[in-house]
Amino acid sequence: MNNLRFLPSVEKLLQSPEAAELILEFGRALTLDAIHHEMDALRRDAGSGQPIPAETTILDQTREILETWTAPTLEPVINATGVILHTNLGRAPLSEAALENVKRESLGYCTLEFDLNSGKRGSRSVHADSLLRRITGAEAALVVNNNAGAVLLALSALARRKNVIISRSQLIEIGGGFRVPDVMRQSGARLVEVGTTNRVHLKDYEEALLANNGLLLCAHHSNFRIIGFTSEPELKDLAELARKFDTILIDDLGSGALLDTAEYGIRHEPTVQESLQSGADLVCFSGDKLLGGPQAGILVGKANLISKIKQHPLMRALRADKLCYAALTATLQSYLKGEAEREIPIWQMIAATPQEMQRRARNWQKELGIGEVIPAQSTIGGGSLPEETLPTYVLSITGKRITRLLNQLRLCTPAVIARIENERLILDPRTVLPWQDVSLMSGLKMVLNEGRIIVDKQ
Repeated sequence: MNNLRFLPSVEKLLQSPEAAELILEFGRALTLDAIHHEMDALRRDAGSGQPIPAETTILDQTREILETWTAPTLEPVINATGVILHTNLGRAPLSEAALENVKRESLGYCTLEFDLNSGKRGSRSVHADSLLRRITGAEAALVVNNNAGAVLLALSALARRKNVIISRSQLIEIGGGFRVPDVMRQSGARLVEVGTTNRVHLKDYEEALLANNGLLLCAHHSNFRIIGFTSEPELKDLAELARKFDTILIDDLGSGALLDTAEYGIRHEPTVQESLQSGADLVCFSGDKLLGGPQAGILVGKANLISKIKQHPLMRALRADKLCYAALTATLQSYLKGEAEREIPIWQMIAATPQEMQRRARNWQKELGIGEVIPAQSTIGGGSLPEETLPTYVLSITGKRITRLLNQLRLCTPAVIARIENERLILDPRTVLPWQDVSLMSGLKMVLNEGRIIVDKQ
């Protein structure tokens, strides 16, 4: 039996109070599209003999369609994994000062490319230049959209159709299939590999320069380490070699550390300042890793090189926007004032003591009435300091269907991202921002109170 004759008209549906609410919430055009979408499905069902639902049911289903269409895919989460620079979760959270500056500069218009003194067009590159020069000691600085873009732009401007000499130990691939050799080739540079996978010597670079001439490039090892029978020349020795051959040394630091990580009990990560002091002509690094700011690619170094890079056509395609500059300059101000450890979230996390983590984990345990507080290790993440960890204390939860608990926590609002280790659910306070504790406890209580997950009280 064909039930199409029982299908209400679109116009009739639009006259209902329920449709009026949908139009008010989602707009008339989108609501109309959703009704048509639902009606098309009902026509197919009616043609096969299925009954037509009531008008209120049709509009309830229309609401579900609208909510699906408008649901955000970028949502805030609580990172309880203990991975400080979690690439999949957006890397570095911004400081309060950075957020305030983004709001201040984006609510209206701003002087992105306008000089108030002359009343004429200005340059966006000035906004972070003086801060970066003062912090790092560089002659000049430039900001683009990310560090891969910074490397691509530098090589395109300085090494197109030229040889770029790099150690085989640094021809890395990082997350998402991004490969350093591919970026080099895309720039038009000719890749010249030297040394072996585990060992490269200064003489390897010198022989390559004698045979090919070209630029020298150092690339950060990112998220892996070569251990055992290994060797690489120090940056200062490569800088001396570059001067001997009157060529350029580019150091892709990747992580962008401006503070000495060794002071926090982890392996020393070369800083931007050290790279410049060792003689690198140009240093490239990220804004959202150990610098703790927004996604950005930052270049600092010789003024003549930065000037040439600014003039390259790719500069416009890779330039940073006003929101990036607003967040970055506020972040850099914290370094300039010596407030980074106090103001920038990732440095608050790195600097936090195990005793602080133990206290917070015990507070969670007391409020929930379950779990065990045990020692564990947090990691830096973000392609920085591979295998380096920080001692912490975590709330460990065991019981039946613990994987279900992990999955259910991801459905909370906000979602809670944790990890399972040795059949235990692990919640690390190091990466949970203090103001998120209330939401974390609410999410856990809601999931546990559903009664489908049995945990050990301990």
